[in-house]
This record gives sequence, structure tokens and C-alpha cells, in this order.
Amino acid sequence: MDKREVSVMIPDGNVMLPGILDIPQGASGIVIFAHGSGSSRFSPRNTYVAEVLRKHGLGTLLMDLMTPQEDRVYEGRFDIPLLTRRLLAATKWIQEQENTRLLSIGYFGASTGAAAAIEAAAALGDEIGAVVSRGGRPDMAWSDLERVKSPTLFIVGGHDYTVLELNEKAYEKITAPKELKIVPRAGHLFEERGALESVAELASEWFKKYLK
Repeated sequence: MDKREVSVMIPDGNVMLPGILDIPQGASGIVIFAHGSGSSRFSPRNTYVAEVLRKHGLGTLLMDLMTPQEDRVYEGRFDIPLLTRRLLAATKWIQEQENTRLLSIGYFGASTGAAAAIEAAAALGDEIGAVVSRGGRPDMAWSDLERVKSPTLFIVGGHDYTVLELNEKAYEKITAPKELKIVPRAGHLFEERGALESVAELASEWFKKYLK
């Protein structure tokens, strides 16, 4: 295990959510990950992207957005207001910790987690420096898109046809600085050769540009 890696517990009311915090020396910002339904802080895809972000000098927080009991209820995985509240709680926690409170904050949301990232960014305005959505469901935060002030990058697989269409519509609605990047021949989970590497590099460049 990396010596910088610290296991943390993030409070949301009476609930404590486990997370993994890693801050490289001289970090310019920190990215909080909001995973998709049925995933956790151990998501191999998010873990890989987080590793690449740290190589680019960015801190990362991988965390569970739901308790094991909550996650057993399938419908709860699509409870965007709950996921958003948990993301806001993690943001508040980051802003209160001695070693992270001065860092610019970004969100990396995957699938349903991207909807939570959009809702949280809309709620916090200028406090969130950048948002990246990977194969996201921005349609689940439709009414909040116009309120987002954070520069937002949509990354979608070229073969993820339904989600690509949803992202194209969300891209038109959002008024913040924005880009839509399509990874050729990639599906929803970016399992194709080189696809996840492309996601990680696109996200790194976006966060490096805006988290200062």
C-alpha cells in the first residue's frame, strides 16, 4: 500500500462512510469520486483513474456513497438525492481537514454517480473547480444542469449509443465551460483496450487545467 494512502471515515449525520484518501506532495487539487450504482471505493476502474490523477499531482478521495445495508436495496442505488447528499458531506469534510482544506475540489462521477456530481456542483457553485463525467447519466440531474458553474467534461464511449445521446442533450443544456469527448469504439464500461487509459488522460488534463 502506498504510504500516503489513508483510510478515513466520512460522517453524514449518524452514518459513517469509509473512504481512501491519498494526497501527493504539492498537490494542486483533490478529486472526489462518485461511483456508479452497485460499485464502491474499490471500483477497479475508478481506482485506476485515481492512480493516474495522482501521477499528475492531484489528490484523490475514493469513498462509499452508501452503507452495505442501503446498497442491498436495488432501487436505492438510483437515489440521486441520497448520493448527492453523501457527496456534499464528503466535500464539507474535505474542506474541514487540515491537509486538504486549501485544495481546489473536483468531482469525477461515473454512471449514476455523475448525476450526483452534477447536482452537488450545482448546489455548491464556485466551490467546485471542475467536474468530469465518465459514461454518466446527466439526464438524472436534468433540472440542475443549467445551474452548474464548474467547467464540465463529458466522456462517453463511442459505442455506448444510448448514453451518448443523453450526454449530447445534456451538453447542449449546460452553460458552464464544457467539452464532450467520445472515446472511439468504447462501450459503457470502457473495457476495450486503451479505452480506460484515454479516460484517465482526458480527466487528468481537465482537472490540471481547472484545479489550481
